[in-house]
Amino acid sequence: MTEYVIRRFFLALVTIWIVLTFVFFVLRVLPGDYAEQQLANQFFAQAARSDEQREEQLADLRAKLGTDKPLYEQYGRFWYDILRGSSQESFQYNRPSYSVAGDALPYTLQLGLMSLIIAVLLALPVGVLSAVRPDGLSDAGLRVFAIFFLAAPAFLTAAIASAYAVKYGVLTIGVTSQLLIWEDPWPSFQLFIVPAAAGGLSVGAILMRFLRSGMMEVLRQDYVRTARSKGLAGGVVISRHVLRNALIPVVTILGFLIAALVAGNVVLESMFAIPGMGNEILQAIRIRDIPVTQTFTLLLVGAVVFVNLAVDLSYFLIDPRVTVSGAEA
Repeated sequence: MTEYVIRRFFLALVTIWIVLTFVFFVLRVLPGDYAEQQLANQFFAQAARSDEQREEQLADLRAKLGTDKPLYEQYGRFWYDILRGSSQESFQYNRPSYSVAGDALPYTLQLGLMSLIIAVLLALPVGVLSAVRPDGLSDAGLRVFAIFFLAAPAFLTAAIASAYAVKYGVLTIGVTSQLLIWEDPWPSFQLFIVPAAAGGLSVGAILMRFLRSGMMEVLRQDYVRTARSKGLAGGVVISRHVLRNALIPVVTILGFLIAALVAGNVVLESMFAIPGMGNEILQAIRIRDIPVTQTFTLLLVGAVVFVNLAVDLSYFLIDPRVTVSGAEA
Protein backbone atom coordinates (compact mmCIF):
# COMPACT_ATOMS: atom_id res chain seq x y z
CA MET A 1 0.00 0.00 0.00
CA THR A 2 2.75 2.46 0.98
CA GLU A 3 4.70 1.62 -2.16
CA TYR A 4 1.60 2.22 -4.29
CA VAL A 5 0.97 5.62 -2.66
CA ILE A 6 4.60 6.67 -3.17
CA ARG A 7 4.50 5.58 -6.81
CA ARG A 8 1.25 7.45 -7.46
CA PHE A 9 2.62 10.55 -5.72
CA PHE A 10 5.74 10.43 -7.88
CA LEU A 11 3.64 10.10 -11.05
CA ALA A 12 1.59 13.11 -9.92
CA LEU A 13 4.77 15.18 -9.59
CA VAL A 14 5.97 14.04 -13.02
CA THR A 15 2.63 15.05 -14.54
CA ILE A 16 2.87 18.52 -13.00
CA TRP A 17 6.46 18.86 -14.25
CA ILE A 18 5.49 17.91 -17.82
CA VAL A 19 2.53 20.31 -17.95
CA LEU A 20 4.43 23.25 -16.46
CA THR A 21 7.41 22.65 -18.74
CA PHE A 22 5.10 22.63 -21.74
CA VAL A 23 3.44 25.88 -20.62
CA PHE A 24 6.84 27.49 -19.92
CA PHE A 25 8.15 26.88 -23.44
CA VAL A 26 4.86 27.68 -25.19
CA LEU A 27 4.72 31.10 -23.51
CA ARG A 28 8.25 31.86 -24.66
CA VAL A 29 7.99 30.75 -28.29
CA LEU A 30 4.94 32.89 -29.03
CA PRO A 31 5.63 35.45 -31.78
CA GLY A 32 6.60 39.00 -30.89
CA ASP A 33 9.07 40.58 -28.50
CA TYR A 34 7.75 39.95 -25.02
CA ALA A 35 9.46 43.02 -23.52
CA GLU A 36 8.16 45.31 -26.28
CA GLN A 37 4.62 44.11 -25.69
CA GLN A 38 4.88 44.80 -21.99
CA LEU A 39 6.48 48.21 -22.57
CA ALA A 40 3.53 49.16 -24.77
CA ASN A 41 1.13 48.04 -22.05
CA GLN A 42 -0.47 50.75 -19.99
CA PHE A 43 0.75 49.15 -16.76
CA PHE A 44 4.36 50.02 -17.47
CA ALA A 45 6.42 53.18 -17.64
CA GLN A 46 5.43 56.09 -19.79
CA ALA A 47 6.39 55.94 -23.44
CA ALA A 48 9.95 56.98 -24.18
CA ARG A 49 10.50 60.36 -25.73
CA SER A 50 13.24 59.10 -28.06
CA ASP A 51 14.52 55.89 -29.61
CA GLU A 52 17.49 55.91 -27.24
CA GLN A 53 15.27 56.15 -24.17
CA ARG A 54 13.04 53.43 -25.58
CA GLU A 55 16.00 51.07 -26.00
CA GLU A 56 17.11 51.81 -22.44
CA GLN A 57 13.63 51.03 -21.18
CA LEU A 58 13.57 47.79 -23.18
CA ALA A 59 16.95 46.74 -21.79
CA ASP A 60 15.84 47.46 -18.22
CA LEU A 61 12.58 45.60 -18.75
CA ARG A 62 14.31 42.57 -20.28
CA ALA A 63 16.63 42.45 -17.27
CA LYS A 64 13.64 42.67 -14.91
CA LEU A 65 11.74 39.96 -16.78
CA GLY A 66 14.82 37.79 -17.17
CA THR A 67 14.32 37.49 -20.93
CA ASP A 68 17.87 38.73 -21.54
CA LYS A 69 19.13 35.40 -20.16
CA PRO A 70 19.49 32.18 -22.18
CA LEU A 71 16.40 29.98 -22.22
CA TYR A 72 17.96 27.30 -20.02
CA GLU A 73 18.72 29.92 -17.35
CA GLN A 74 15.13 31.18 -17.50
CA TYR A 75 13.91 27.59 -17.12
CA GLY A 76 16.19 26.98 -14.15
CA ARG A 77 15.06 30.22 -12.51
CA PHE A 78 11.44 29.24 -13.11
CA TRP A 79 11.81 25.99 -11.17
CA TYR A 80 14.01 27.60 -8.53
CA ASP A 81 11.21 30.07 -7.76
CA ILE A 82 8.63 27.27 -7.60
CA LEU A 83 10.70 25.10 -5.25
CA ARG A 84 11.48 28.11 -3.07
CA GLY A 85 7.79 29.05 -2.92
CA SER A 86 8.30 32.52 -4.39
CA SER A 87 6.75 34.13 -7.44
CA GLN A 88 7.47 36.99 -9.81
CA GLU A 89 5.40 40.14 -9.80
CA SER A 90 2.33 40.31 -11.97
CA PHE A 91 2.73 42.85 -14.78
CA GLN A 92 -0.95 43.71 -14.55
CA TYR A 93 -1.22 44.17 -10.78
CA ASN A 94 2.38 44.99 -9.80
CA ARG A 95 2.35 42.51 -6.93
CA PRO A 96 3.39 38.85 -6.50
CA SER A 97 1.36 36.45 -8.60
CA TYR A 98 0.71 34.23 -5.54
CA SER A 99 -1.03 37.24 -3.98
CA VAL A 100 -3.20 37.59 -7.10
CA ALA A 101 -4.02 33.88 -6.89
CA GLY A 102 -4.92 34.22 -3.21
CA ASP A 103 -7.48 36.91 -4.04
CA ALA A 104 -9.01 34.89 -6.90
CA LEU A 105 -9.05 31.46 -5.23
CA PRO A 106 -12.11 32.00 -2.94
CA TYR A 107 -14.33 32.86 -5.93
CA THR A 108 -13.23 29.75 -7.84
CA LEU A 109 -13.72 27.56 -4.77
CA GLN A 110 -17.19 28.95 -4.13
CA LEU A 111 -18.29 28.43 -7.73
CA GLY A 112 -16.75 24.95 -7.86
CA LEU A 113 -18.27 23.81 -4.56
CA MET A 114 -21.72 25.15 -5.46
CA SER A 115 -21.53 23.40 -8.84
CA LEU A 116 -20.44 20.13 -7.22
CA ILE A 117 -23.22 20.29 -4.61
CA ILE A 118 -25.81 20.88 -7.34
CA ALA A 119 -24.35 17.98 -9.36
CA VAL A 120 -24.53 15.56 -6.41
CA LEU A 121 -28.02 16.69 -5.36
CA LEU A 122 -29.17 16.10 -8.93
CA ALA A 123 -27.33 12.84 -9.65
CA LEU A 124 -28.13 10.88 -6.48
CA PRO A 125 -31.94 10.93 -6.49
CA VAL A 126 -32.26 10.91 -10.27
CA GLY A 127 -29.73 8.11 -10.73
CA VAL A 128 -31.28 5.96 -7.99
CA LEU A 129 -34.84 6.49 -9.27
CA SER A 130 -33.81 5.71 -12.83
CA ALA A 131 -32.02 2.50 -11.78
CA VAL A 132 -34.76 1.25 -9.46
CA ARG A 133 -37.45 1.71 -12.13
CA PRO A 134 -35.63 0.96 -15.40
CA ASP A 135 -37.23 1.23 -18.83
CA GLY A 136 -40.29 2.99 -17.48
CA LEU A 137 -41.68 6.38 -18.43
CA SER A 138 -39.80 8.16 -15.63
CA ASP A 139 -36.54 6.43 -16.60
CA ALA A 140 -36.94 7.46 -20.23
CA GLY A 141 -37.68 11.06 -19.29
CA LEU A 142 -34.72 11.25 -16.91
CA ARG A 143 -32.37 9.78 -19.51
CA VAL A 144 -33.49 12.35 -22.09
CA PHE A 145 -32.90 15.05 -19.47
CA ALA A 146 -29.39 13.70 -18.80
CA ILE A 147 -28.52 13.37 -22.49
CA PHE A 148 -29.58 16.98 -23.13
CA PHE A 149 -27.23 18.34 -20.47
CA LEU A 150 -24.48 15.95 -21.59
CA ALA A 151 -24.71 17.33 -25.12
CA ALA A 152 -25.20 21.01 -24.25
CA PRO A 153 -21.98 22.85 -23.31
CA ALA A 154 -22.00 24.66 -19.98
CA PHE A 155 -21.79 28.11 -21.59
CA LEU A 156 -24.94 27.43 -23.64
CA THR A 157 -26.81 26.25 -20.55
CA ALA A 158 -25.54 29.32 -18.70
CA ALA A 159 -26.68 31.67 -21.47
CA ILE A 160 -30.20 30.19 -21.49
CA ALA A 161 -30.42 30.11 -17.70
CA SER A 162 -29.16 33.68 -17.35
CA ALA A 163 -31.77 34.93 -19.83
CA TYR A 164 -34.57 33.46 -17.71
CA ALA A 165 -32.87 34.57 -14.48
CA VAL A 166 -32.75 38.17 -15.71
CA LYS A 167 -36.36 37.95 -16.89
CA TYR A 168 -37.59 36.82 -13.47
CA GLY A 169 -35.30 39.11 -11.48
CA VAL A 170 -32.98 36.46 -10.06
CA LEU A 171 -29.95 37.92 -11.85
CA THR A 172 -29.13 41.54 -12.69
CA ILE A 173 -27.34 42.40 -15.93
CA GLY A 174 -24.03 44.17 -15.52
CA VAL A 175 -23.47 43.17 -11.88
CA THR A 176 -19.98 41.84 -11.22
CA SER A 177 -20.03 38.72 -9.05
CA GLN A 178 -17.55 39.95 -6.43
CA LEU A 179 -19.52 39.03 -3.31
CA LEU A 180 -18.48 35.92 -1.42
CA ILE A 181 -21.13 33.92 0.37
CA TRP A 182 -19.63 34.47 3.85
CA GLU A 183 -19.57 38.23 3.25
CA ASP A 184 -23.16 38.69 2.11
CA PRO A 185 -24.92 35.32 1.73
CA TRP A 186 -28.12 36.05 -0.18
CA PRO A 187 -26.78 38.52 -2.82
CA SER A 188 -23.77 36.25 -3.34
CA PHE A 189 -26.04 33.23 -3.76
CA GLN A 190 -28.11 35.12 -6.35
CA LEU A 191 -25.00 36.06 -8.32
CA PHE A 192 -23.43 32.59 -8.27
CA ILE A 193 -26.44 30.29 -8.56
CA VAL A 194 -26.86 30.59 -12.35
CA PRO A 195 -23.23 29.80 -13.32
CA ALA A 196 -23.07 27.15 -10.58
CA ALA A 197 -26.25 25.51 -11.90
CA ALA A 198 -24.90 25.56 -15.46
CA GLY A 199 -21.72 23.78 -14.41
CA GLY A 200 -23.50 21.49 -11.96
CA LEU A 201 -26.14 20.30 -14.43
CA SER A 202 -23.50 19.19 -16.95
CA VAL A 203 -21.47 17.31 -14.33
CA GLY A 204 -24.61 15.97 -12.64
CA ALA A 205 -25.83 14.46 -15.91
CA ILE A 206 -22.60 12.47 -16.24
CA LEU A 207 -22.74 11.36 -12.61
CA MET A 208 -26.37 10.31 -13.00
CA ARG A 209 -25.57 8.12 -16.02
CA PHE A 210 -22.69 6.36 -14.27
CA LEU A 211 -24.65 5.92 -11.04
CA ARG A 212 -27.62 4.43 -12.91
CA SER A 213 -25.37 2.01 -14.80
CA GLY A 214 -23.51 0.98 -11.64
CA MET A 215 -26.69 0.44 -9.63
CA MET A 216 -28.34 -1.64 -12.34
CA GLU A 217 -25.30 -3.91 -12.42
CA VAL A 218 -25.24 -4.26 -8.62
CA LEU A 219 -29.00 -4.95 -8.47
CA ARG A 220 -28.40 -8.12 -10.50
CA GLN A 221 -25.88 -9.52 -8.00
CA ASP A 222 -26.68 -12.56 -5.85
CA TYR A 223 -26.07 -10.81 -2.53
CA VAL A 224 -28.78 -8.25 -3.36
CA ARG A 225 -31.29 -11.02 -4.03
CA THR A 226 -30.21 -12.67 -0.77
CA ALA A 227 -30.78 -9.43 1.15
CA ARG A 228 -34.25 -9.12 -0.34
CA SER A 229 -35.07 -12.76 0.42
CA LYS A 230 -34.32 -12.06 4.10
CA GLY A 231 -37.16 -9.57 4.12
CA LEU A 232 -35.10 -6.37 4.25
CA ALA A 233 -36.99 -3.27 3.18
CA GLY A 234 -36.26 -1.95 -0.30
CA GLY A 235 -34.79 1.30 1.03
CA VAL A 236 -32.42 -0.61 3.32
CA VAL A 237 -31.25 -2.83 0.47
CA ILE A 238 -30.62 0.18 -1.76
CA SER A 239 -28.81 2.28 0.84
CA ARG A 240 -26.74 -0.45 2.53
CA HIS A 241 -26.00 -2.93 -0.22
CA VAL A 242 -26.54 -1.33 -3.62
CA LEU A 243 -25.59 2.33 -3.45
CA ARG A 244 -22.21 1.90 -1.77
CA ASN A 245 -21.05 -0.71 -4.28
CA ALA A 246 -22.44 1.30 -7.19
CA LEU A 247 -20.28 4.27 -6.16
CA ILE A 248 -17.09 2.56 -7.37
CA PRO A 249 -17.57 3.48 -11.07
CA VAL A 250 -18.77 6.93 -10.00
CA VAL A 251 -15.61 7.54 -7.97
CA THR A 252 -13.57 6.34 -10.95
CA ILE A 253 -14.69 9.32 -13.02
CA LEU A 254 -14.88 11.84 -10.17
CA GLY A 255 -11.35 13.10 -10.77
CA PHE A 256 -12.11 13.59 -14.46
CA LEU A 257 -15.33 15.42 -13.62
CA ILE A 258 -13.57 17.81 -11.26
CA ALA A 259 -11.04 18.54 -14.01
CA ALA A 260 -13.92 19.18 -16.40
CA LEU A 261 -15.55 21.40 -13.79
CA VAL A 262 -12.36 23.46 -13.45
CA ALA A 263 -12.12 23.84 -17.24
CA GLY A 264 -15.81 24.76 -17.54
CA ASN A 265 -15.55 27.32 -14.76
CA VAL A 266 -12.91 29.19 -16.76
CA VAL A 267 -15.61 29.99 -19.33
CA LEU A 268 -18.35 30.57 -16.75
CA GLU A 269 -16.23 32.98 -14.70
CA SER A 270 -15.50 34.98 -17.82
CA MET A 271 -19.18 35.04 -18.85
CA PHE A 272 -20.43 36.21 -15.44
CA ALA A 273 -17.51 38.53 -14.58
CA ILE A 274 -16.49 36.42 -11.58
CA PRO A 275 -12.95 37.44 -10.55
CA GLY A 276 -11.85 33.84 -10.03
CA MET A 277 -8.78 31.99 -11.22
CA GLY A 278 -10.32 31.04 -14.56
CA ASN A 279 -11.17 34.63 -15.43
CA GLU A 280 -7.79 35.88 -14.24
CA ILE A 281 -5.82 33.33 -16.25
CA LEU A 282 -7.71 34.26 -19.42
CA GLN A 283 -6.83 37.92 -18.88
CA ALA A 284 -3.22 37.00 -18.12
CA ILE A 285 -2.92 35.00 -21.35
CA ARG A 286 -4.51 37.85 -23.30
CA ILE A 287 -1.92 40.41 -22.15
CA ARG A 288 0.91 37.85 -21.75
CA ASP A 289 1.23 38.28 -18.01
CA ILE A 290 3.56 35.30 -17.76
CA PRO A 291 4.02 35.18 -13.95
CA VAL A 292 0.25 35.01 -13.37
CA THR A 293 -0.23 32.46 -16.16
CA GLN A 294 2.50 30.20 -14.77
CA THR A 295 1.36 30.50 -11.15
CA PHE A 296 -2.30 29.83 -11.94
CA THR A 297 -1.37 26.89 -14.17
CA LEU A 298 0.70 25.42 -11.33
CA LEU A 299 -2.16 25.76 -8.84
CA LEU A 300 -4.91 24.47 -11.16
CA VAL A 301 -2.90 21.53 -12.51
CA GLY A 302 -1.66 20.67 -9.03
CA ALA A 303 -5.20 20.70 -7.66
CA VAL A 304 -6.55 18.47 -10.44
CA VAL A 305 -3.64 16.01 -10.21
CA PHE A 306 -3.84 15.61 -6.44
CA VAL A 307 -7.64 15.34 -6.49
CA ASN A 308 -7.20 12.43 -8.88
CA LEU A 309 -4.63 10.95 -6.50
CA ALA A 310 -7.08 11.28 -3.60
CA VAL A 311 -9.80 9.64 -5.72
CA ASP A 312 -7.52 6.68 -6.46
CA LEU A 313 -6.77 6.22 -2.76
CA SER A 314 -10.44 6.50 -1.82
CA TYR A 315 -11.13 3.17 -3.57
CA PHE A 316 -9.70 1.38 -0.54
CA LEU A 317 -12.14 3.16 1.79
CA ILE A 318 -15.23 2.67 -0.34
CA ASP A 319 -14.62 -1.02 -1.05
CA PRO A 320 -12.21 -2.97 1.20
CA ARG A 321 -12.11 -5.71 -1.46
CA VAL A 322 -10.04 -3.42 -3.67
CA THR A 323 -6.35 -4.26 -3.29
CA VAL A 324 -3.21 -2.55 -4.57
CA SER A 325 -2.96 -5.11 -7.36
CA GLY A 326 -6.60 -4.42 -8.20
CA ALA A 327 -5.96 -0.70 -8.26
CA GLU A 328 -3.06 -1.18 -10.62
CA ALA A 329 -5.00 -3.44 -12.97
